[in-house]
Amino acid sequence: MSTPTSTPVVFIHGLWIHSSAWLPWQNVFREAGYEPSAPGWPGDKATVAETRANAAELAGVGIEQITASYSRAIAALTAKPIVIGHSFGGLIAQKLLASGEARAAIAIDPAQIKGVKPLPFAQIRSGLPVLKNPANRNRAVSLTSKQFRYGFGNAISETESNSLYSEWTIPGPGRPLSEASAANFSKSSPAAVDTIRSDRGPLLIIAGGKDHTVPEVVAKAAFRLYAGSRAVTDFRVFPDRGHSLVLDSGWRAVADASLSWLASQSL
Repeated sequence: MSTPTSTPVVFIHGLWIHSSAWLPWQNVFREAGYEPSAPGWPGDKATVAETRANAAELAGVGIEQITASYSRAIAALTAKPIVIGHSFGGLIAQKLLASGEARAAIAIDPAQIKGVKPLPFAQIRSGLPVLKNPANRNRAVSLTSKQFRYGFGNAISETESNSLYSEWTIPGPGRPLSEASAANFSKSSPAAVDTIRSDRGPLLIIAGGKDHTVPEVVAKAAFRLYAGSRAVTDFRVFPDRGHSLVLDSGWRAVADASLSWLASQSL
């Protein structure tokens, strides 16, 4: 049972993955003495099946709306949390840290924030399910198992990739990907993050060396944007991991690395 002094940890899922995929992480963090939670995005339902059956409710949801929903979840907590996000959840985690709503953040394979310039072919191909049609900006888009295999499961077996696809994938709103891809051309992009702020909590950015959806070079470019901040900003790479690194059979190594880093920050 958690004590009143347990530090809250809010897990933030990314595009196309249901929040319940964080359950193994929540169990490990609870055992380590934290108080974890994993709210879904606006429009998400309690289960994968329910979310798939109500895909239209996700249509049009954007970065600002997602961030605001997590701000409300944080406001209901008894203490300022640590936030841990994957993919677009990693972008949201950085925004919450920069706004002072989180005491620390871990951004795993984070979607590109404004100012990130590298655009590898693998990332373009991974985003095509949404970006190939401008109308998808206001739709909910589902991945095929083949698209999931390329964008998420390329560093694991096809059997495991197909299993993860069946268990965890949900339709995703096209708007966040459209907003992030156009961020550098917008003066007021919702993908903008204050990377200069020095009175924020510590940040760890984790990259997968074989990630197609957010290639290592993209995560490293985000890390470099923080060079002007005096706050703690660390970077770690898992060289043989793809975008599925938080939910595939190797998830525990990433979770343990996250716990070790938090301990190093006395959090």
